[in-house]
Amino acid sequence: MGCKINASTSPILRKLPAIRARVAPKSISFFSSSYARNDGELTSTATTTQFHLSRPNAYKVDFKTLGACKLGISRYPDFEYNAHGGTGSGHGSVASNGNPTGEISVSFDPDTLSIPPLTSVTTKFLGLPLPPFLRIDIVPQLFEGRICQESGKVHLQFKAKFCFSVGSLYRAPPLIVETVLTSEESNGTVRGGRGERLDEEGNCRLVGVASVDPIDDLLMNSFLGLPAECIASLNAVISLSSSSSSSS
Repeated sequence: MGCKINASTSPILRKLPAIRARVAPKSISFFSSSYARNDGELTSTATTTQFHLSRPNAYKVDFKTLGACKLGISRYPDFEYNAHGGTGSGHGSVASNGNPTGEISVSFDPDTLSIPPLTSVTTKFLGLPLPPFLRIDIVPQLFEGRICQESGKVHLQFKAKFCFSVGSLYRAPPLIVETVLTSEESNGTVRGGRGERLDEEGNCRLVGVASVDPIDDLLMNSFLGLPAECIASLNAVISLSSSSSSSS
């Protein structure tokens, strides 16, 4: 006599949902028992040994910018900005005694940061590409802050020069933009937005509002209405990996 098991209805073989979690310190416990004879009776003693698996103290950090970003200044409508292809690398560290919240300090080398310029290829304004010869280069000077692995919060101090040019005919003095790019909420007097925290793949949206001071260029000050607020909304991927220096 044969028997047949229906896999689709068996609770043992039913596929369980995948469980995904952020990296966190873990501990493994081992239980052991020993036996001893006392006055003819056999007694047992249980002991527990616990090993803690902690995070590394040093990290390698990689940063990539994606498409569907936005940049805006003054009361003008936002620019649609495709920042796909931007890259940067840096390092991260935690306190020597560890950090139960999973927060690490990160710092990127400005020389490794490459952010695509705003051109007719990468940027649209009111649905139309920028004029062919207009170009805005972004030159990072500072990029550092904190990332919390547990919550996915990101706070990164960002400082850069924005250099406007029209072919070889005109080049304005650089605009200095300094803000905190955050996965949380960023608000100024006129501008504001909310980011998105890191997910398991390292995807996030970082938002920052900054005040831009006038420069030594009457044309640019008038055109942009400086002083003014600007806003950046960047889709990005931030990857953390254990650094070899943590074991040295």
